Amino acid sequence: MEAIIVYTTFPDWESAREVVRELLKRKLIVCANLREHEALYWWEDRIEEEKEVGAILKTEVSKWKELRDVLLELHPYDVPIISRIDLDKLNREYSEWMARVLFG
Repeated sequence: MEAIIVYTTFPDWESAREVVRELLKRKLIVCANLREHEALYWWEDRIEEEKEVGAILKTEVSKWKELRDVLLELHPYDVPIISRIDLDKLNREYSEWMARVLFG
């Protein structure tokens, strides 16, 4: 099992939950952690400051391309961040649980 974390952000709780539920239904992820935070960023030549919901999505590397494509399709942002973080180490128990959920 090659576990990865995928990070993205959403404009609000409703869109984050909606997209995450769809990813779970399609078995593209095993879990998501959502957290509200402040975001400061450049957009159309000015600095914006908004609340966003960050999503840490846990999955397996073989799901990466489909997950990325589905996120691009469903995401409410014009230019979402969809970043992949490869995990070097993961405890066996969690890895086994991920395999059962994703490939069961």
